[in-house]
Amino acid sequence: MEGIADYKFVRSLGEGNHGEFHLARKPERLPVDAEFVAVKVLGGTGADAFRRATRELKAFAAVRSPYLVTLYDAGQQGGVFYYSMEYLPAGSLGRPAEPPSRERALRAVACAAHAAQALHEEGIVHRDITPGNVLLTETGGKLSDLGLSQVLTPGATVTGMGALGSVEFTDPAVLQGDRPTPASDVWSLGATLHWAASGGTGLYGELPVHDPLLTLRKINSTAPEVRGELAPELAELVRACTGDAGKRPTARGVADRIHALL
Repeated sequence: MEGIADYKFVRSLGEGNHGEFHLARKPERLPVDAEFVAVKVLGGTGADAFRRATRELKAFAAVRSPYLVTLYDAGQQGGVFYYSMEYLPAGSLGRPAEPPSRERALRAVACAAHAAQALHEEGIVHRDITPGNVLLTETGGKLSDLGLSQVLTPGATVTGMGALGSVEFTDPAVLQGDRPTPASDVWSLGATLHWAASGGTGLYGELPVHDPLLTLRKINSTAPEVRGELAPELAELVRACTGDAGKRPTARGVADRIHALL
């Protein structure tokens, strides 16, 4: 794919839930002081899904937080939905340009928690907090890629939610059909924190991602387990995030506790 609308793609930046990210040259019409932007192209959508997704993105873009990636534009061409956002060359926790230090990784998760809190205060649930959606900056990180899978396809089954790589960061209650909530975002923050603090190990250990059914079966039949190498304070925070939904900290509480540990 060479581009979409007036965006000329330079190269692929990798896949995300229900779509692929591309590095693109900024169209002249965008009043942005940058040479490049990131564009996510999603699968074909109908008119109703397009309106739902655009409404969600407008709400996301209206939230003022230095910890949220800046959205620039959204549109549809030939039934294919896309949106553009600021490009951060350091990459994400899941796909960094250079491996971040442990402190930098934890600081990025704290920034993502601040971003989630800003969304929650505006009544928005992110739905897809993963290492791949925590972008790295010089001072910490920014939360990206609002989870639109359930907006584009309401009532989708678990296997229709998106790439399997994000399933291990999803609250099991959501996988079982419950509605996403701020508490489920906190579960995802805890799973992402565990991944960042343990050097890339998930709460379910190694998953057979080559086999979607086996992966889902293991997640549904295995209790999340905090790795023993985590510092006690970090392990306690991860357990608090992934424990009983009614007792989980707020996203701001997660950020504050990470900052205190740093």
